[in-house]
Amino acid sequence: MHNILVVGAGFSGSVIARELADSGHYNVLVVDERNHIAGNCHTKRDNETNVMEHVYGPHIFNTSNEKVWQYVNKFDEFMPYTNRVKAVTRAGVFSLPINLLTINQLFGKTFNPREAEEFVAQLGDKTIAEPRNFEEQALKMLGKKIYETFFLDYTIKQWGCHPRELSADVLKRLPIRFNYDDNYYHTHYQGIPRNGYTNLISNILDHPAITVELNTRYEREWNGKYHYIFYTGAIDAYFSYAEGRLGYRTIYFERFIYNGSDYQGNPVINYCDKNVPYTRVHEHKHFTPWEDHDKSLFFKEFSKETEGDDIPFYPKSLPADKAILARYKQRAQSEFNTTFVGRLATYRYLDMHHVIDEALTVAESFINYKNPLASFTRFPVNIG
Repeated sequence: MHNILVVGAGFSGSVIARELADSGHYNVLVVDERNHIAGNCHTKRDNETNVMEHVYGPHIFNTSNEKVWQYVNKFDEFMPYTNRVKAVTRAGVFSLPINLLTINQLFGKTFNPREAEEFVAQLGDKTIAEPRNFEEQALKMLGKKIYETFFLDYTIKQWGCHPRELSADVLKRLPIRFNYDDNYYHTHYQGIPRNGYTNLISNILDHPAITVELNTRYEREWNGKYHYIFYTGAIDAYFSYAEGRLGYRTIYFERFIYNGSDYQGNPVINYCDKNVPYTRVHEHKHFTPWEDHDKSLFFKEFSKETEGDDIPFYPKSLPADKAILARYKQRAQSEFNTTFVGRLATYRYLDMHHVIDEALTVAESFINYKNPLASFTRFPVNIG
């Protein structure tokens, strides 16, 4: 039996720990500096309302990956759930993602799908040949009115910089539809675990070969005590910020109890106007529509720069960040018997299903490699 250290008890670390434990060749210690497992997916019952609270903001599981879907369903029942988002703007309240209803409402039209697609194509800025940033991508795809109504102010609030400073790829992640489909995701499977994400990850970690220690901050001096380490924390923190801090946005919440059954009538509502300081409001009882509650719990969500001990959420990936990351990747190549895996360790924007798929792949490769403990260079550091 070989002793393995996994740093981080979120999806990435927990899945790797379980797969190695199931192989029968490894004892696995999982450490996490927080006082709970499940990372930013952590859920718990609110004491006053008994609503299942998504402590770090909403998490709706969605994937078209059959392997990942079957995997998570081994550890809890996933209840059907469709994510439908609304947006409050200066022009009114609209459905997101932008769809045929959104377009018809915003422009006072009754377009059919073909007419709407042709109309939006005419709105696009044809002087932009190759978009260099988020703003140019939006103007080229959607035109000025749609961009300014839904994206300009909201992006500044969320990212703390002008859309001209962000990559065009940020907008490419957001769907635009020319039908009345207001399902936020276009994936085959969607759902929320009946008993919450923390219960799900607790079940993943429930194995006699896995030990979990919370309130435990990883120290690099431990490396020599273990045959191999899977590190899922922030890569700049691993190297004590020797090359500088990578840019992240973090979020924080104002938490409210509503003495009624329904505060806003929808799980998530975005606030796109810069005059509203928060980015969105989420009402948590709507994430478990199979439950009934007399009171409701809702959060106002704010975004800011990550400082000090703030929890990093979204990598900014500005040019300066990419230069810093390149230096950390170079340092990582010199680390002995350590794999950097997951959202923070690879400084990428990853959904839950991406994280799980990557963790399964890394664990499988490690288990099946002829001699994974011999030299880390024969099991490459996994940085995107």
